[in-house]
Amino acid sequence: MLKRFIYALILGLFLAGGAIAAETKNPVVLIETNQGNVKVELFQKEAPISVKNFLDYANSGFYNGTIFHRVIRNFMIQGGGFGQDLNPKPTKAMIKNEASNGLKNDRGTLAMARTMVVDSATAQFFINVVNNDFLNHKPGGGQIGYGYAVFGKVIEGMNVVDKIATTPTGRGANGMPDVPQTPMIIKSVKVLQ
Repeated sequence: MLKRFIYALILGLFLAGGAIAAETKNPVVLIETNQGNVKVELFQKEAPISVKNFLDYANSGFYNGTIFHRVIRNFMIQGGGFGQDLNPKPTKAMIKNEASNGLKNDRGTLAMARTMVVDSATAQFFINVVNNDFLNHKPGGGQIGYGYAVFGKVIEGMNVVDKIATTPTGRGANGMPDVPQTPMIIKSVKVLQ
């Protein structure tokens, strides 16, 4: 009887350990830039729509050769939608805003860029350089207070983000503000796991 109990206990622990090992890990991507590499963990459970959207763009090669076109020191760096000629790339349909997922726009997090329309994000994303609490979801905040959906976090290469964030900027040829004077190029976005 005791043998059977011990066997059942060991089997239970083995199966539980297998279940823990089988838990899915968050996807990790490598954003290769002309300033260095940034490794990012994507929060699949909290932001499934945003993560799938980002991975679809990454896997299709959409981000290759795009730039960080909007860089504001002590705020954020935004990219993923324009080529070096500052012409926008054609995107897929807009996605639902997941800003109410409980994740905060803290330093090092990635969030979906959007217009004033809540559910208008497509391919563009930004990396917060400081804690930007005013971008977080505020229940009942309407269009302005709805917030920006965080879907990932830099796990390596924040020094590269900081370097991009301090590059000199000005008006682009098309009149766009906050454009780096030297292109900050996203060479590729590769899925590592």
